[in-house]
Amino acid sequence: MNLEMIENNFTYHAPKLGQPESYQYLRDKAKEFALLINAQVPEGREKSLAFTKLEEAVFWANAGIARS
Repeated sequence: MNLEMIENNFTYHAPKLGQPESYQYLRDKAKEFALLINAQVPEGREKSLAFTKLEEAVFWANAGIARS
């Protein structure tokens, strides 16, 4: 990792024009998928991991938007 990447990855990024809408769209779609998982997958470790990975995916997608 170079210095430029470290600076970018560990700096606050105020939302730019259009980014809040992108964040909301991603959250809305992730919520739809979360509801589907909740309805279709039996309780257990697998369901828990599916939710964790979905949360991680939203987090990293938002980070990708913020860092751009």
